[in-house]
Amino acid sequence: MAAQNSVLTQIARPYASALFDLASSENQLASVETSLSDISRLIGESADFARFLRSPVISADNKASALDALLAKATTNELVGNFLRLVAQNGRLFALDAIIAGFRDLAAKARDETTADVTSAAPLNADQIAALGETLKAKIGKTVTLNQFVDPSLIGGLQVKVGSQMIDSSLKTKLAAMKIAMKEVG
Repeated sequence: MAAQNSVLTQIARPYASALFDLASSENQLASVETSLSDISRLIGESADFARFLRSPVISADNKASALDALLAKATTNELVGNFLRLVAQNGRLFALDAIIAGFRDLAAKARDETTADVTSAAPLNADQIAALGETLKAKIGKTVTLNQFVDPSLIGGLQVKVGSQMIDSSLKTKLAAMKIAMKEVG
């Protein structure tokens, strides 16, 4: 798995860098990052879409035409739409998650920020997002951008990943730990 991630990183880095440079030169960093976050959320919440992007069976041409149809109905930044078409034409949609992550890293470094992936059982409201952001800022010392994901199987609580550090306070994990502890007792 580490070797695969390394290959994805090698493929994604030039694409992310090129998009970052282009978005910077056109003063569209915030808009591009918002559009990419929407796409990342779609990939994270739709297993079918994620499989579609990664499938080696579906040809690059078929993926490109399906992506064109999707972009025609979506309201996304024009720069991002053109970029996605290019990635599709080059047959690199399987690396889209890594490209988006690379772009986010570059944008965060430019703003002296860090990014955290937050997964909750239900969508967080604005007050919860603000409170979590402030708590993480106090702990890390940098402004934290939150990427939100919803996973109802967590039952409750949160999973927060900042860099390589994972904080898991979900009920799902706590129940699994209790199950293991009870097996050891019995």
